[in-house]
Amino acid sequence: MAVPAQAIAQPTPPPVPEGIPVEMLASFAPAIIGAAAGTEDIAAGPQDAILDQARNLLESPGIPPELKSTLERVITFLDGSGGGGPEIPKENAPVIAQFLYPTIGKGCIGEGADSVGTALAVPGPAQLPPPGPKAGQAGFVFTALGTSSVAAEQPEPLTVTWINLDNQRRATQNLTNEAKINPDGPATLSAIADTGPGRVLAVVSGGLTTQKEGAAPITCSFLPTVGMFQVA
Repeated sequence: MAVPAQAIAQPTPPPVPEGIPVEMLASFAPAIIGAAAGTEDIAAGPQDAILDQARNLLESPGIPPELKSTLERVITFLDGSGGGGPEIPKENAPVIAQFLYPTIGKGCIGEGADSVGTALAVPGPAQLPPPGPKAGQAGFVFTALGTSSVAAEQPEPLTVTWINLDNQRRATQNLTNEAKINPDGPATLSAIADTGPGRVLAVVSGGLTTQKEGAAPITCSFLPTVGMFQVA
């Protein structure tokens, strides 16, 4: 069944904390990617490695308060002490879990013009992103603000790497244009994941290629951004 082209209004993205480079905020993302994509025994509790990374950063001298607040949210989410993520959605009231911070794609709009990328997760059951995540699933949506439409070819795909801390499911999936969200731009990609119920950590990163009619395609890369939420 063909999915009609449609536009999705994006929630207001959280601002990049003043004076803090996105590179610093993204510095603990590799620990999450490694836990989700690594070959170690996932039953051993990969969240311990992520917790250690977050705590080490938290103990860094002169850490800015905005970064400290972000790391504290990650730690309380991982260790189960509460906070850090939205409540499990109630029937007919899906929760949109905005990722912790926006990311930057250098030169994604054009030479010298960077794009702010925003990512969000929608725990199912919900209608968006199409065809809609079911119970036990989560939908991911990434939008590159200010860009033109998604190019047909994506040589460096944008991916979401996720891990369910409670049932140990994990995967890396390409975000695609199959749902035809915002077909005229800004470039918007999505995916639906079979996470199962539980606390989910996710990292979106990778490349994006856009193309304006009559112009050459533009390929750029986005720094990792981290999301965390619960699936019913």
